[in-house]
Amino acid sequence: MSDSKTDSGHLMRVEHRPEEQRFVIIDGSKVAELQYSLLTNNRCDFHHTYVPFSMRGKGYAELLVEVGLAWSRAEGYQSCASCRYVAKFLQ
Repeated sequence: MSDSKTDSGHLMRVEHRPEEQRFVIIDGSKVAELQYSLLTNNRCDFHHTYVPFSMRGKGYAELLVEVGLAWSRAEGYQSCASCRYVAKFLQ
């Protein structure tokens, strides 16, 4: 798990669930997530980001991506993104 502050100053816990190939932030009954798939040639494709409407505008998606990409680098994966949101962070 990783604790980080979002742009709006909220302290959020990002939880990595490798068995589900996703990172999540849980806020009550709501779950924001970043999904990935491990591909051949040591690549990690971040393919889906979702933040429930009530959680939007608080920096959760960006936090998920930052934590996911940091994990990918630390594990030695080459990150790629079929998710348009994540692709912005790889340019």
